[in-house]
Order: sequence, then C-alpha cells, then structure tokens
Amino acid sequence: MRLAELSTRSGVSTATIKYYLREGLLPPGRQINTTTAEYDEEHLRRLRLVRAMIQVGRVPVATVREVLGHVDDDSLPRTIRLGAALWSLPQVPEPDEDDEYVQAAQQEVAALLDRLGWENAKQLATISPAYRSLVVSVAAFRRLGYGWGAELMAPYAELMHRTAVLDLDNMETHPSEEERIEFAILGAIINEPILQSLHRLAQEEETARRYGFGE
Repeated sequence: MRLAELSTRSGVSTATIKYYLREGLLPPGRQINTTTAEYDEEHLRRLRLVRAMIQVGRVPVATVREVLGHVDDDSLPRTIRLGAALWSLPQVPEPDEDDEYVQAAQQEVAALLDRLGWENAKQLATISPAYRSLVVSVAAFRRLGYGWGAELMAPYAELMHRTAVLDLDNMETHPSEEERIEFAILGAIINEPILQSLHRLAQEEETARRYGFGE
C-alpha cells in the first residue's frame, strides 16, 4: 500500500507517519522510486503498536524507540527481549535505601518472594523495576501506619501469578515471535489498566453485596 492508504487504514495522518519514519519508530517502506515507497501489513501493525504506546500509554517517543529496539532484536532469546522491552517502559524512581520504611518494605518483599518460591524475582531484585515499584508501594503503606507485609500480599501475589499464566497463554496464541513480543508490550500498556478497572468494578460489586446502599 502507499502512504495515503496506510494513513487511511491506520487512522494516523501522513504527517505523523512521516515523523515516525524519521524517528525510527516505523521501518522504511520499499522504495519504488525516489519519492514513493510501498508499505505492507507489518507496517500497519507496527504503526498501530506505536500509536497505542504513545496515545494510550503516554510513552515518550524516545522510550518507544528503545522498547521497539528490544522487540526487534531477534539475536536475544524471548525472555531477555521481553524483559528488556518491558523494563524500558516508564518506571518509578529508585527508593531511598536509607529510609527505614523502605528497608522494612524490602524485608517484607523478600519474605514474600521466599514464601512464593519466586526464585527469578529474587535473583533480579536489585535491577527489576517491578521489584522496585513494589518496594516503594509497600513502604508508602507502612509509612501511613498500615502493616502491609508478606502475609497480606501473598494471596494477591498468587492471583497475579494466575493472571500471568493467562497472559502468556494468550501471548502464545500469536503465530510469530514479533507478534508475541508486541502483544506482551501492549499487555503492559493496555491490559494493566483493564485489570485495574476490573479490580475496581469487583470492589464496587463486593461492597454493594456486603453493605448494600443504605436506607
């Protein structure tokens, strides 16, 4: 397809597509002559991915480029490609290691990982953005006087593991490696808000069942 058709099918303006091409977010099309190029379904799928990352996920262009660089690096095994791509997404800042609440949170998270037997998470704890985010959140709870710890988190973690199994099962239904990695990236950007919304709807439903709406 030509640029105009790619724009029509994707809903992205030609000017924006040209910008994505200049920024390396979209691979160049096949040159027909000095002024015209052709694009295919792979370009359309990548364009939709880029648009979702920028518009829905609000991921900066430079970060999108970094994430896609990992997605496209087929010299790496799947686990490394997927991990590197996800770790490139915006993350929480480093916690203050001298903060007593952060130290307590680290102990609780370590106890949680031991309890669950999550060896990979333990090995990657010092560099994992997800681990860092969990520590920051637990520290915030404890700073407010709530004893949020391993015992309370364990049932939630077990539910999240079941969710992760579903995520990977769904990812593996896609035929190509590129589609699987892209699906995982979209999952981090779009599926997490879906899970958050489902959680809140479930809370609303359970609250209504337990307490009603008053008289």
